[in-house]
Amino acid sequence: MQVQEGDIVVIRAGEDWPEHLFRVDWVFDDCVGGYSLTGPLAGEYGEPEFDLILKVQSKAD
Repeated sequence: MQVQEGDIVVIRAGEDWPEHLFRVDWVFDDCVGGYSLTGPLAGEYGEPEFDLILKVQSKAD
């Protein structure tokens, strides 16, 4: 799966968080950086690894 800056992705649920939307602001070698858009983590910065991304919800313009 190819992810680029500006994409909105779906992050899978984990032990401490539900499935949620995440805006990708940076793409690193082993993860992406950006902000959660939905759920209890909305507005929080994070760096989820690629394996946490279920799908790309919408592509950057």
